Amino acid sequence: MALSAMRRKSEGMMVAAALLWSTGGVLIKLIPWNAMVIGGARSLLAAGVLLIYIRLSGAKIRFNRYSVSSGICMAGLLFSFVVANKLTTAANAIVIQYTSPAFILIFSALFFRQKFRRADVAAVVFTIFGISLFFFDRLTPGHLLGNCVAVLSGILCALDYIICGRADTDSRLSGILFSHVAAAAAGLAFVPAFPPVMTPAAVWSVLALGIFQIGVSYIFYALALRGCPPLACSLIGAVEPLLNPVWVFLYNGESPGKFALLGGAVVLVSVTGWCVWRDRFVAAHSGAA
Repeated sequence: MALSAMRRKSEGMMVAAALLWSTGGVLIKLIPWNAMVIGGARSLLAAGVLLIYIRLSGAKIRFNRYSVSSGICMAGLLFSFVVANKLTTAANAIVIQYTSPAFILIFSALFFRQKFRRADVAAVVFTIFGISLFFFDRLTPGHLLGNCVAVLSGILCALDYIICGRADTDSRLSGILFSHVAAAAAGLAFVPAFPPVMTPAAVWSVLALGIFQIGVSYIFYALALRGCPPLACSLIGAVEPLLNPVWVFLYNGESPGKFALLGGAVVLVSVTGWCVWRDRFVAAHSGAA
């Protein structure tokens, strides 16, 4: 497959992953359970989906530095994001976590001596600016501890993108599997203290969360990194918080405000423009990354 065709296919998979991730907020609202129990249940289902895919696709479960470190980062990301949502506002947690493209630039330059072009930096700056506009009406200056935990989730997210970008597909899938097994074990330990109420809506929502929102989506994510660099995946993944209000609007009719519309436009233009620029740059420079 030609490099540009493979890149477009990978970018499409990353868009699909972001689309599935974005359904989490609405689905979680339908489940009257403790947050840790929800996280444990959905990760248990996601681990099952990943294990089935690994077996059917002929992939191998790898125990190496990439799979283990990726699993640790992703498990930490899952937990830190839940904790951040408890200690600060959901808007703060989402906005701060999506500073991850900036951390990718910093860590890649510091540890791997990777050089980025001005267009890369501009895309990161405008994406973060757009997301901040999107939540402008709801951002709050308080909740210091929660905001610090959200920064940690952004750092872990960036590290996971970088590690997965340097791993082979088997190691990426294995790391994702390990993270969900750990998250399931930790989350389900809360079941005796917070027994879940099994309503039809709750059961169907948990199934959707585990199978699709973080099961199938992370398969797309692992496959996307075969032809889509970590920074590109991170920028495309930033579409996730923009899609959340779409599902909220469809679910209960809550319309986004003017800042949300402006922020969404800034992010979409930034990410789309960056992808188009990168394709043209690569074509003009014969194989540049």
